[in-house]
Amino acid sequence: MKKIQVAALALLMVTAFSCKQANKEEQKTEETVATYSIVQDSTNVRFTAYKTTEKKPVGGTFKQVELTYEGGETPMETLNGMQFTIPVSSLFTNDTTNTRDPKIIHFFFDKMMETQSIKGTFAFDANKKCSVKLSMNGVTTDLPMEYEVTPDNHVKFSGTMDLKNWNALDALASLNKACEVLHTGPDGVSKTWEDVAINATVFLKKM
Repeated sequence: MKKIQVAALALLMVTAFSCKQANKEEQKTEETVATYSIVQDSTNVRFTAYKTTEKKPVGGTFKQVELTYEGGETPMETLNGMQFTIPVSSLFTNDTTNTRDPKIIHFFFDKMMETQSIKGTFAFDANKKCSVKLSMNGVTTDLPMEYEVTPDNHVKFSGTMDLKNWNALDALASLNKACEVLHTGPDGVSKTWEDVAINATVFLKKM
């Protein structure tokens, strides 16, 4: 009888020890899974618009970008589904006269619906193609984006907006009228182009 009790006690101790070891292994595995987060103050969004028939570039940036995302085990997993909000008031074109930015806001963005901000959501499909479901002027449509991931986990995005896809040509005409002289080239034609180049960079760090 004593032998049976001793054997049962030994079996119980071995089982308990094995469970503890299994729990430790599970915890260890969980602890070693890396997740990525975005360094928000390193996020940069730039645009290039064009004027005159010679298509001269006019560059600018948005100084404020609000991000909402969930950390993932890879940079792409972290970025997939990431939402952003860009306040239009954060527009900055480095104009020394301090007249261009308010003119763009008043004669372009203020002529559209829902002009407080530009919003979007990043998506990556099964083939790792990237697009942004971009909302502006009360219209939400997909903007295809090319991207590159550097060895130090900077992700660089580039794409081209066609403003007619967001029903923004009336707003563009308003801006061109306000900037008629400045957007007139040597041929005497005033023109503001409807395509706008978009570039963005985010930096991810491994936690």
